[in-house]
This record gives sequence, C-alpha cells and structure tokens, in this order.
Amino acid sequence: MTNSLRTPQVSAVLDRLFAAADEDAARPPRPNPGDAQGRADAMQDIYMPVSVAGGKLLYALTRAARPGTVVEFGTSYGISTIHLAAAVADNGIGHVYGSEMSATKLDAARLNIKEAGLGAHATILAGDARETFEAIEGPIGFVLLDGWKELTGDVLRLLEPKLAPGALVVADDITFPTMADHLAYVRDPANGYVSMEFPVEDGMEISCYTGA
Repeated sequence: MTNSLRTPQVSAVLDRLFAAADEDAARPPRPNPGDAQGRADAMQDIYMPVSVAGGKLLYALTRAARPGTVVEFGTSYGISTIHLAAAVADNGIGHVYGSEMSATKLDAARLNIKEAGLGAHATILAGDARETFEAIEGPIGFVLLDGWKELTGDVLRLLEPKLAPGALVVADDITFPTMADHLAYVRDPANGYVSMEFPVEDGMEISCYTGA
C-alpha cells in the first residue's frame, strides 16, 4: 500500500520544514498585535506547525476516513497540509482546502506543497477563513482547526452545516487556555459530537460529527 510520507520527495520537504520549525522554537516569544491580520503579518516567519506525531496522526485519520473534502483552518508553511494532501493522494479521492492570512506564508506554503509533488491535491485560499470558507461546498468529511484559537468557534460554526455525518473535526493545541470554549462545545453531546483527547505534543481533540 502506498505511503507518500515515505517517498524521498515528500520526506525531504517535511524534514526541511520541521528543522526550520525547531529553530523557531528556540527563539524568544514575540508580542502579538491584537487583531488576527496583524498577528498573521507580524508572525509571517514563524512556522507554528503540528508536531511530527500530529502530522502522522492527521495522515492516518485522513487515510481511514477517505473524505472527499478536507478543510484546514491555518495553513502556515504547509506542514500539516502536506500530510493531509499526501493522504488524499494515496486514497485516490479528495481535495484539501487550506487558509492563510499571511501573504508570505501563503506563497511559501504553495511552493512547499508543489515541491512535495502534491500541488494537484491542495488549494490554499488567501485571506480570512471566516470569509473564504463560505465558498467551499459540502459535504465536508474532515476538518483541521489549527488557526488563531479564538476564531476556532467561528470557523467551526461556519462549516458545521456542511459537515457530513461521521465527519472528523481535529483541533490542535488543545492545552492552550484559548481552546477551552471549543472543548466545551464539542464535548457536550447536545451539540452532536463524540469527542476525545489524543495525547500528542500540545494535544489534539478528535471529534466525530454525528449529524444529530
């Protein structure tokens, strides 16, 4: 069975990007401007990636779910996008739609995805996901929430009417205090999710949308 993550073309790009992200982690933290676009512009050279284990988990879940449409909130330099796009490529079905507010990161992510040989499987939309995601048609089978944490709820509510029953919604960095509202929402059965925490790095929440 094909696993594109192991191919030299994909693994070389991921190795390079993860190495650059590790260098970022050693830098002192920066103050963040208040609005989302200001932060995106100020942090245009910061990777903010999923972890190595988190990337593999995204690949495995996407391979298993075989979604026709994958939506990613927060592309950054494209590390998570490459894992998702590799999975849909190996499935032989599906397409990834990402989002990025930083023009610098948008250009870099597109180049990284192309370098990995996965450009045909992912489209990165420029701008605020709360606007660009409106044009994405359902049913959506897989969602990754890894953008600005305080916008996670808005993005999920926008996509929710388009979610297929059984769709997976994965949220990264759930140990951040700003993710508390999201966790409360998906962990309340009244909102139609079966949800559990998965212990990778800063934590991922895996929620299955029951459609009920």
